[in-house]
Amino acid sequence: MNASQILHTAADIVGGERQGLNGPGREDFREIAAMWTADLTIRRDPTAALNGEDVAHMMSLLKKARSQCGVYNADDHLDDCGYAAIAGEVAAWRFE
Repeated sequence: MNASQILHTAADIVGGERQGLNGPGREDFREIAAMWTADLTIRRDPTAALNGEDVAHMMSLLKKARSQCGVYNADDHLDDCGYAAIAGEVAAWRFE
């Protein structure tokens, strides 16, 4: 697949299938931004560089936000569980 084909495929996905699942991008991203902002505000050390646990938390929050936009998509909930489990595993490594 060349660069032009990749761009056309991405445009078809973003403007079609994904918009149907997740709702309009501006709404979806606004909800995700609100959740990430809240999470970054309450973390143990808001001034510290992000770590793997933070990323897993943020991805979980992305899935939570997406579950409230667009149409029902079981993957939002499955992925949320997976990201939460990864966050727990990474946290356990950091505190061992």
